[in-house]
Amino acid sequence: MAHATLSHFLTLSSSRFSRLGHSSRFLRKPAPLSPVPLTGDGFRCCCSAAADQTSPSVMKRAVSGVQPTGSVHLGNYLGAIKNWVALQDTYETLFIIVDLHAITLPHDTQQLRKSTRDTAALYLACGVDISKASVFVQSHVRAHSELMFLLCSSTPIGWLQKMTQFKEKSRKEGGENASVSLLTYPVLMAADIVLYQTDFVPVGEDQKQHLELARDLAQRVNNLYGGRKWKKLGGRGGSIFKIPEPLIPQVGARVMSLTDGLSKMSKSAPSDQSRINLLDSKDLIADKIKRCKTDSFAGLEFDNAERPECNNLLSVYQIVSGKTKEEVMEECKDMSWGTFKPLLADALIEHLNPIQIRYQEITEDRAYLNKVLSEGADRATEIADATLHNLHQAMGFYMRDSSD
Repeated sequence: MAHATLSHFLTLSSSRFSRLGHSSRFLRKPAPLSPVPLTGDGFRCCCSAAADQTSPSVMKRAVSGVQPTGSVHLGNYLGAIKNWVALQDTYETLFIIVDLHAITLPHDTQQLRKSTRDTAALYLACGVDISKASVFVQSHVRAHSELMFLLCSSTPIGWLQKMTQFKEKSRKEGGENASVSLLTYPVLMAADIVLYQTDFVPVGEDQKQHLELARDLAQRVNNLYGGRKWKKLGGRGGSIFKIPEPLIPQVGARVMSLTDGLSKMSKSAPSDQSRINLLDSKDLIADKIKRCKTDSFAGLEFDNAERPECNNLLSVYQIVSGKTKEEVMEECKDMSWGTFKPLLADALIEHLNPIQIRYQEITEDRAYLNKVLSEGADRATEIADATLHNLHQAMGFYMRDSSD
C-alpha cells in the first residue's frame, strides 16, 4: 500500500480520514500518531505508544510493497527498497509485489506479467535477503482479495468517495466508466497491511496520514466484532487486528523529480528525463544528470527553501555516496553545478552498477526467482490464513469442520 514509491501504501490521498465523518457509534479512533525515539538502523517509529521490545524472541513485523507497473526508479529505491534492507535485521519483514493494484486502471496483460517478474528481481538485486525477509506476489496469496471484501462490508462508502485520488483518477477515466476497483483499492491496500498483523509500515515523513484508512478500518472491525462478541463465538476475544504504525527513515524518504524539485520523482511523469530508472545505462544516467534542472545561485547548500533542486540533488548524492550530510556540505559547498553534476553521475553509476549486474543474474535464473516467490507466498499464506480464520469466526460465519 503507479509504482507507488515507498510502497503502494503511500498512494492514498493526503486527506485525513478523521475528517471524513467517522460518526459511527462503533468507531473509536486509534490514538494519534506521535514520534518516539529512533528504532532499527536509521529509522524512527511514530507510534501511539512506544514499541514493545520487552520480548526479544518475538520480532515486530514490517510490511511494504510496490506496484509492478512502469520502471522502478531512484525514488522507489532510495525512498523505499534501500530502506527495507535496513529493516531486515531488526524486524520480521514481508515485501509484496502488489499486482492486484495494477489492474485498477486499464493495463497491458503481457506487460503486467513481465513487470511483476522484473520487480521481484529488482527487490532481490537491491539487497532484500530471503533468509531474513519474505518476498511474494500479492495475487499468489488469495487472502488479500478475500479480506478486502470482508473489510468492504465495514467501510462506509463516503470514506472512499471523498478520496482525492479516486476523484482525480475517476475523472480521467470518464466518471462512470471508472472501475469499481478504483473506488475500493484503498480497502485492498488496508487489507494488505492488516492481513499480516503488521506492526509497522515504512513510509515517508510526509506520508504518515496515508495509513489512516488501514488504522481506522482495523479499529472499526475490532470494535464491531472483537472483544467479548468474538469470545462468545468461541474465539480468544480481544482485538482481531493490530493497529499499524508508520516507520519513518531519517533520510531518503522523499526523492524529487530531476525536472522539478517541488514534485516527487514519479514513473507516471510524462518525461523520462524526470527520473533515474534503476536499469538506465551509464550513458543515460550521465545525460539525465547533465540536463537536470538546477539554479543560478553560487555554491551548493542543503535546506534552502528557495533551492529545492539543490537540496534534492545533494540529498541523493549523500545517500548514494554513503557520506554524512556534514561531509557532503564540506565537500560541495564551493562547487559549481558543472563540477558537481559529473560527481553525482559517477556516484549514481557506481552505486547502481552492482544492482544492475545482480538483476541480470537473477532474471537469467527463472527457476531461482520462482522458488523465492513460491516460498515467500507460502510463508505469507500461513500468516494470512490465521488472520482470516479469526475474522471469519468473529464475523459469525459457519466454520468448516476441520475433521472433514
